[in-house]
Amino acid sequence: MDDEASYVCDSCGEEIVVPVDLSGGEEQSYVEDCPVCCNPSVIHVSVDPDGEVRVWAEPEQDRY
Repeated sequence: MDDEASYVCDSCGEEIVVPVDLSGGEEQSYVEDCPVCCNPSVIHVSVDPDGEVRVWAEPEQDRY
């Protein structure tokens, strides 16, 4: 199992490496600002039964 993974920021196109907390469960989601462009994204983490980690992001929508 990996303890870090990467995704591509939808706002600026940069590849972002994030730590993965495997103790957080097989499906995780959280909001994090891109360290390059500072735009918020919802980060999704999925761990399959073989321990393969997949991370992807989508822009955070306004919550108003």
